[in-house]
Amino acid sequence: MGILWTLIIGLVVGAIAKLLMPGKDPGGYIVTMLIGVAGALLAGFLGRALGWYANPGEGPGIIASIIGAMLLLLIYKMFVGRRGTTVP
Repeated sequence: MGILWTLIIGLVVGAIAKLLMPGKDPGGYIVTMLIGVAGALLAGFLGRALGWYANPGEGPGIIASIIGAMLLLLIYKMFVGRRGTTVP
């Protein structure tokens, strides 16, 4: 049941991150869900590395997860934006 909740929250977080980021974003529902889950994982990893979370089992909040997902979308756009350009 925990995995199902993780996927549902990931879908919500990914959708909010896509709404807040300007420009064209990748994928449909599955990609949105994966971006949300990966953003939460990234936020949790960075939060523990910076010492923001005292307990080892403590996870990031919804806002930190959205920021993590937006960071992943920004990185995606940086790499995809370069792919279409050529240098003479």
